Amino acid sequence: MSEEREVAELEEQLKGYKEKVATVTKGWLEWDRDLIFVGRTQRGYEIDFDAKVEWGCMPTESLLLSLAGCMAIDMVSFLQKMRCNLRSFKIEIEGERNPTPPQYYRAVKMLIRMSGEGFTEKKIQRAISLSQDKYCSVYNSLRPDMKVTVDYVIEE
Repeated sequence: MSEEREVAELEEQLKGYKEKVATVTKGWLEWDRDLIFVGRTQRGYEIDFDAKVEWGCMPTESLLLSLAGCMAIDMVSFLQKMRCNLRSFKIEIEGERNPTPPQYYRAVKMLIRMSGEGFTEKKIQRAISLSQDKYCSVYNSLRPDMKVTVDYVIEE
């Protein structure tokens, strides 16, 4: 089957992707002690935030991981639908922050390491593009002037 046909089939398979996502998401954050807070999702998952980074992560660290997590979920799903046989998938992520308040992320670099079979540059670029341009909620919730670089390595 041609790669163009596989991409067309992927577009058809993605109809309805993420349609079951609730339009309202709730959670809460509770002060524990010092500058330590516990965040809870509406499903009961918890994450600890700590300004001193002794008992939990910084909110900006969790933001980076959320971005990587969102893109990873999209990309693995897309690549599997493109008939790629993944053995491993890992995103290394690095954020460059503004030096003065507000210390937002000015740039983010991601390196995707994956192994498996059936990959082509076109499939990988398509998966990245679909995630960034259409499906990754975290990416599309960030500053539009943030520079994002995504590279990848196919490992044996």
